[in-house]
Amino acid sequence: MILFPAIDLKDGQCVRLQKGEMSAATVFNDDPADQAREFAGQGFQWLHLVDLNGAIEGRPVNAPAVEAIIKAVDLPVQLGGGIRDMATIEGWLERGLKRVILGTVALTDPDLVRDACKRFPGCIVVGIDARGGMVATEGWVKTSETSAVELAHAFEDAGVAAIVYTDIDRDGVLTGVNVEATAALAAETKIPVIASGGVASLEDLRALKAAPVPLAGVICGRALYDGRIEPGEALALLAEAA
Repeated sequence: MILFPAIDLKDGQCVRLQKGEMSAATVFNDDPADQAREFAGQGFQWLHLVDLNGAIEGRPVNAPAVEAIIKAVDLPVQLGGGIRDMATIEGWLERGLKRVILGTVALTDPDLVRDACKRFPGCIVVGIDARGGMVATEGWVKTSETSAVELAHAFEDAGVAAIVYTDIDRDGVLTGVNVEATAALAAETKIPVIASGGVASLEDLRALKAAPVPLAGVICGRALYDGRIEPGEALALLAEAA
């Protein structure tokens, strides 16, 4: 299971939100590239980035910070937030991203996701952000009438590299990951599922690793920044044989 440290970008800074509320942002580093180098030095094998402003505005906003991160570290990087057309997808992959995460357009323009999977095999991730089990879009501002499971089923044979499943109600509040909902989604799809939202301790990582359905990875943010999870211990735990 891969442990993805999260770098959430707002106004060029590395922040963490609580339940997706832009007004509840805590700045952890005003130099995202420096934060990326720190994560690389701690032994992480991937980076997970989110352009928070971009998710709301529907276009890349924190591009300079993302580009600085790509140049700063020799790690594969995946990015979500404000990526809603083929030109943006292509542009980011050309600039060195390993994978792009499509969230809002997965619901509003599923054909774009399928076309992107064909053009860029292995590079397209679907972000399913759920509030009460229903998909939220546009930076979590709107909640749809489509369930997370329904959206996952829509891309079963599209060639999606992974699904990032975020439980919004637990994101950034350190209340524990929703193992049950994440495992239930993984059981419903052949697409690899990455858990996100609420990871607060090594116990959460153990619970995800012991889930009845194997998970591809887990994204961790605030618990890494405030020291609740020590990177070396976490990486060693997830590297252990099941």
